[in-house]
Amino acid sequence: MIYSLDKLNEMAEGDKDFIVSVISVFLEEVPEDLEGLEKAIGARDYDTIYKLAHKIKPNVDILGMEQTRAMALDIETMGKSEASMEDIEKKFPLLKKDVLQVVSELKKDFDL
Repeated sequence: MIYSLDKLNEMAEGDKDFIVSVISVFLEEVPEDLEGLEKAIGARDYDTIYKLAHKIKPNVDILGMEQTRAMALDIETMGKSEASMEDIEKKFPLLKKDVLQVVSELKKDFDL
């Protein structure tokens, strides 16, 4: 398991509906953002790369996905500074793999 509910549980203060709501939003938004990020990388659209990586970052952070958050931050920084697209292309598959794995685990763990 590459996610942790510690931060989310702390924020929720025992509110199970809140936890399910946050997870539902994650499952709805993050795969869409990931798809948009992949398209932006293909289009070499640095501004969109920056914006979508920035948007993904807090979503993975709340689920305690520290490595994934670090990758999103790297991609965000590279997008903002218009760094090597090859470097972005190398990092993205790792981000995508982690996010898709967590999406699958969350759906299974929460029957969503």
